[in-house]
Amino acid sequence: MTDRQPAFIVIGAVKGATTWIAHQLRNHPQLWLPDAEPHYFSSEYERGPAWYASLFDPAPAGRIVGEKSADYFAHPLAAVRMASALPEARLIVQLRDPVRRAYSDYCMLFRRGWVSGDLREYLQGAKPEGARFLTGGLYGAHLGRFLLHYPRHQIHVILYESLRQAPEKAVADVCAHIGVPVHIAPEEVASRKNDSASPMLPLPLRRILQPIRPILDPLRSHPWMVKLRASLAAPVRYPPLTEELQQMLREFYREDILILQDILQKDLSHWLTGAPAPKIVEAVAAE
Repeated sequence: MTDRQPAFIVIGAVKGATTWIAHQLRNHPQLWLPDAEPHYFSSEYERGPAWYASLFDPAPAGRIVGEKSADYFAHPLAAVRMASALPEARLIVQLRDPVRRAYSDYCMLFRRGWVSGDLREYLQGAKPEGARFLTGGLYGAHLGRFLLHYPRHQIHVILYESLRQAPEKAVADVCAHIGVPVHIAPEEVASRKNDSASPMLPLPLRRILQPIRPILDPLRSHPWMVKLRASLAAPVRYPPLTEELQQMLREFYREDILILQDILQKDLSHWLTGAPAPKIVEAVAAE
């Protein structure tokens, strides 16, 4: 493996806080990740290995390089492609209650204006786009596919509730998995990424402005632009996830959750019932 090939990859799942963990790793003095998700082993595979390698050229000498592409985990071909190119890579997987993950994924696309407010139809699979929301949470099947190509010790699994309750330990465990000293920046650990509660411009206005985004984006930080955006932005009203829909989804995921429990040897009964996650009280010393 050369220093232009990733030694570690955050492979998903989508809406499992992968942006947060990638941000923590970018703040590590011995690591480097490209800012954008390459999606090489999923949707950009035809670009070829030379293109993929070129993404890591900006990394400073001596840094261990990695990447994050959250769609790898659920992609049917990513595991075999990745194992062929990077058999020694350390993989990081973040798993969230699949019901909450499905709803969060829907809300992300709703926020962008890519799906309508027919939440039930999407989560029942009546609309083609709904397949993404449902299959993305079949963690047992996806993890099983990666285990056909990677030994278990190369795959580090983080449960979302563990990350929320003990973020410093989550960072420390990932550092240990990659093989670098623990580095924790408290102000970064406390930061939130991809906040779905932040206000946005109304969708019709965003669509009108879309053609001139290349002109507007460089101006986003200008005080007058910040003030104008703040005056127009409003909280997004998401279609609610009803108790009925939650129960429907929990039944959909039941068998897969049981499979995942066996693989991880962890109690996931709170995912089966929707009960609060068990409390975790752990601390770790920063570098």
